[in-house]
Amino acid sequence: MTALTEAGARIVAADATGRPRPGGEKLADLVAATHAGGALFMADVDTLDAALAAVDAGADLVGTTLAGYTTGTDVPDDPDIALAGAISRRCPIPVIGEGRYRTPAQVAAAFDEGAWAVVVGTAISDPVNTTRRFAYACPHSPVES
Repeated sequence: MTALTEAGARIVAADATGRPRPGGEKLADLVAATHAGGALFMADVDTLDAALAAVDAGADLVGTTLAGYTTGTDVPDDPDIALAGAISRRCPIPVIGEGRYRTPAQVAAAFDEGAWAVVVGTAISDPVNTTRRFAYACPHSPVES
C-alpha cells in the first residue's frame, strides 16, 4: 500500500473478501497503511458479510467488484445489482457497483438500489466482447455461440 500512496494514489482498492491474503495480512492493517499514506481505501467485496467486515476494518468505500468471482462456479453474465442494494442499505459508506455492468438499464438499476457510483469497464473497453454480444443477440446472425 505504501508504494501506491507514495506514487500518488488517492484511492487504493484491494481484495476484501474472506479469502486468505498473501503473508496473512489483515484487512485492517491494509486500511491503516492506506490511510497513513493519505489515501482512501476501497474494499473490493463479494458478499454483504465481506462489506460489513470492511466497514468494521475502516474502509472508506466498498465495491461489488468481486461478486460472482469467488464462488468457484461459473461467473454470472449480469452484475450483482441486488448485492449493491443490500450493501447500500446496511453500510454507511459509499457503495460502488462494479463487475459486469454493460447496459444503461443495469447502471440505472444500481443507482435505484442506492449505489453511489457505477464502474463500466469491459463493456466499453473491450470491443471484441462487445461485438460478440451484439452478434450473438441478433436473431439473424450467422455467428454461433
